[in-house]
Amino acid sequence: MTEFTISAKHCGPPRSGNGGWTAGALAAMLSDAPAPLIEVTLRLPPPLDVAMEVSRSSDSVALEYDGRTVAEARVMGDAALLPVPPVPVSRARAAEASYAGLTHHPFPSCYVCGTDRADGLRIFPGLVSRDPARVAATWTPSPSTAGSSGDPARASIANTWASLDCVGGWAGDLAERPMVLGRITARIDSLPEVGSLHVVLGEARGVDGRKVHTASSLYDAVAGRLVGAAQHVWFVIDPADFS
Repeated sequence: MTEFTISAKHCGPPRSGNGGWTAGALAAMLSDAPAPLIEVTLRLPPPLDVAMEVSRSSDSVALEYDGRTVAEARVMGDAALLPVPPVPVSRARAAEASYAGLTHHPFPSCYVCGTDRADGLRIFPGLVSRDPARVAATWTPSPSTAGSSGDPARASIANTWASLDCVGGWAGDLAERPMVLGRITARIDSLPEVGSLHVVLGEARGVDGRKVHTASSLYDAVAGRLVGAAQHVWFVIDPADFS
């Protein structure tokens, strides 16, 4: 692949790609297996519906547009991530009723967590604890998440990374502190099965000026096992600059 385009369907803010989906698409270029720990840094808001140049090395890949680096991914080895502890399905499902985005959402068209998106992942995490702040939601991958080139029985790598994205932002209080993703580091142990119930969790892990640190985890609710985990660095922004 020498060029890559993010469709408007996969937006986060209205004029740029969802950070988690974009990161997952880059991760898939590095490995078609879900195992390696991969770090993706977003340098610019990923543009929509334009061809970006793909540049590669042995352990990294980057998207370039108009002479600038939009995003870059690199393999980080086998280091472990500290997962967010699981909660029962019943608790995650009950938390969805308190999803802050139902009353105020800075980016309601977001592919992952947007309330205006009937064709999105519709992951709506609500609060399950306050110290540290943790949020949870359920997610059952639909057939549309499998993508066109992967296993039709499992969500694609890009959609799996996307599921681990916004839940971290809501743990960091996205409603009161609008943010965009700057970096995500994720390890996917197995791709989630289409049609199978999962639980997604996010946890706040600190604030450093404009930087907000969070983590997320995805669990197979039937098997009770960890599917993937991520940690994030977010940047507080003015939503008007991204709308």
